[in-house]
Amino acid sequence: MSELTVAEAIENIYASLRADNAEIDTHIAALKAALAREGTKQAVFDPTKLVQNNRSGRKLMQAYFRQRGVSVGFSE
Repeated sequence: MSELTVAEAIENIYASLRADNAEIDTHIAALKAALAREGTKQAVFDPTKLVQNNRSGRKLMQAYFRQRGVSVGFSE
């Protein structure tokens, strides 16, 4: 399996979120590995691409990713 970039891993997570969180943990692990390879501390998501683009949805996403070792931020 080829190594994903952070941008590719984030796109996979968007697709997973649209597919009712199918294989989300696998995609989070791939994102965590991509962040480590690129030396980035935080994954930045576009809130307009999220299924639940409200404060509680973003906070839930941040908490879920944080439990799996990925820091999440949102672009404006």
